[in-house]
Formats: sequence, C-alpha cells, structure tokens
Amino acid sequence: MKRQPSIDIVRGIVMIIMALDHVRDLMHVDSITQSPTDLATTSPLLFCTRWITHLCAPIFVFLAGTSVYLSLQNQNNISEKRTHLIKRGFWLIFVEFTIVNFGLFFDIGFHTLLFEVIAAIGFGFIILGLLLKLNSKTLGIIGLTIILCHNLLPLVPFAENSVLKTVLTPFFSPTVIPFSGRAFVMGYPPIPWLGIMLVGFATGKFFELETEKRKKLFIKIGWSCLVFFIILRFVNIYGDPALWTSQKDVVFTFLSFMNVTKYPPSLLFCLATLGIMFMLLAFAEQFSNGIKKVTLIYGKVPLFYFVVHFYVIHILTLLMLFAQGFNWSQFEFAGGTFGRPKGLESGFPLWAIYLIWISVVVSLYKPSKWFGKYKTEKQYWWLKYI
Repeated sequence: MKRQPSIDIVRGIVMIIMALDHVRDLMHVDSITQSPTDLATTSPLLFCTRWITHLCAPIFVFLAGTSVYLSLQNQNNISEKRTHLIKRGFWLIFVEFTIVNFGLFFDIGFHTLLFEVIAAIGFGFIILGLLLKLNSKTLGIIGLTIILCHNLLPLVPFAENSVLKTVLTPFFSPTVIPFSGRAFVMGYPPIPWLGIMLVGFATGKFFELETEKRKKLFIKIGWSCLVFFIILRFVNIYGDPALWTSQKDVVFTFLSFMNVTKYPPSLLFCLATLGIMFMLLAFAEQFSNGIKKVTLIYGKVPLFYFVVHFYVIHILTLLMLFAQGFNWSQFEFAGGTFGRPKGLESGFPLWAIYLIWISVVVSLYKPSKWFGKYKTEKQYWWLKYI
C-alpha cells in the first residue's frame, strides 16, 4: 500500500500542537508550581491550552500502530518486520532514557529517568512484534479490551505490599521508583498505551477501503466515540477515576466535565481524543493545500522533530532565565525543574508562551523539510530507526 497522506497530515497537526505543551511545561510562569488542570488555580484559557495537547500522545501512539500495519502490507514479511519492530522498540527506549531525557532536563547526572511517550511506543513495538502472527482483528480485540477494562485494576483486591501488586503497578499506573539517589518515573504506564497502539494497528485495515467509504466509516467511528464519551461522562460512574462535579459557574463545571485523566489514559480520555482523531482523519485530505503542505513536513519526521524541538525549547528556557537576571549558579537541573531555580519566580505569561510556541514550530519547518528529503533520498540502514 502507498503511504497515506491523511496519517502524516494528522500526525503533523499533533506534532505542532505538542510543542505548545512543552513550551508551557518549561517556560510558563506557573508550570513548576501549579497544574493547568487544577480547577482551584487554573484559568479557562490555561486549562484549554493543556487540554488541546491531550490529543498528541494518544494520536501519536495510535498512528504508530497504524503505520506498522501499513508497512507490513508493503513488506509482506512477518519475520523481518518482527525483528525490525523489536530492534526499533529497544532503540526507542534507549533514546528516551538518553537523548530525550537529557533534552528535557539538561541534567548530566540523569537524576530522573522518565519513561514517557517514546519509551511507551518502544514497549508497544516490542510487544506488537512478538504478537505479529496474530491477525489484526485479534490484536484489535486485545487492544479494545485493555482500553475498556484497565481502569478496573485499582478495584482488584491485591494484598497490601504483595509482590504481584508491586510488579503490576508500574505497567498500569504512574509510579516513582527511587534508586541510588535517583528516581525512575513511570510517567506513561505501558499497558494502557499498548492498548491504543494495538487498536491503531487493527484500524490500519480500514485504509484499504476506497477513500469515500473510509471517510464515512471514520466519521461514524468518530461520532460514536464522542457520543459514548458524553453519555458515559454524564453518568459519572465508570471510565475515569476523576469524577466531574458542579463548580462555581457553568464554565468551570464544563471544565470539570472535560477534565479526564491522561496518566494512565482512561477510557474517557481515549474516547474523547481518539474520537477527534477519527474526525481529523476523515477530513484531513480535504484541508487546504497550505495546511496539508505544512503538516506533511512535520508528520513525516516525527521522531526527528520530537527530539530536536525539546533541545530548542530548553535552550530558549535557559536564555529566558539569563534574561530574567538569574546566573548559572542558580540553575537547578537535578530537581526536575528544567534548570529553573526552585522557590524563585521565573517564566513567561501565557500570551508569551503562544508566541514562543509559534516561533519554535516555524524555526523547525526547514530542518524538518530537509531531514524528510534526506530520509527519502538516502538508503542508510539507520534511517529506518528515526
């Protein structure tokens, strides 16, 4: 099968949005001390700035699974594809704990080892590679079962401090494991994200349909996800550990309704974000030529863009600190604050975050375009892992 432009367009959209979240994480004045989804301290604009970026990780992971399916159809060699997936999976985990972690923290001592989306994709590739002989329908059912049921795990009556609970918890829930003066942080518990990848793999079969039929199917799936989200969220019993409540006004009550859990990705989180993704996939190829041209550039080189944008944003963060009067001796890299001094106010207001975000995305357009062309023209083996 030929490469599907809609996948690269949608992936490009979420890569652009993703940079907004990371600029906010590193440079917003309140990002170190406050959560943007804490309704007691947030503003509607800050909440929405965070919520829109919820789209990034699930779509990124889902489309990684879809791309594996399409690649397998082109290659038609399960054994070779399995080997490549497993190797790439371990490579992505290595990249997460080295290149990405350093780009995020600039901590040469690696006091925090953070397992996030790149490692979650790597884990997913390894498991998918091992399961590759199963048909796509079976893998899709496994993935849907994980998405629908993983929120039930906290209800399982494990004995306190049992070995089984200790072993399983990091695979399903965010966990901090201290060791040798450092900490391993399971930010993206891999099993729930594996569920999303497996469903993405199974959905790859839909791209074999004629364009108009595929569009209608994606619209139906998208609307079904969003309607199911509204109904299940309104019932307020299952689907997310954080129940919504009435707030001080209708705006904050709506924010409470939309305040779904990403860590780990709850059923409601998946319904909302993936429902939007299916709508984007349905209409992606009807976007204006300008939007398609730009988003395709970023969407074709996701790992390159992901790694480089962290370093660009972090260098800008250090320049911000110098500009605000801090000196190098005040920078704190080992504490997980990205170099920003603890207990001292630093950072920019939200309007400046948006300007910096746009500047970062624009600055990465030509490098992404260059690397995309380089990757197309060259046949070096290592390019298959980037």
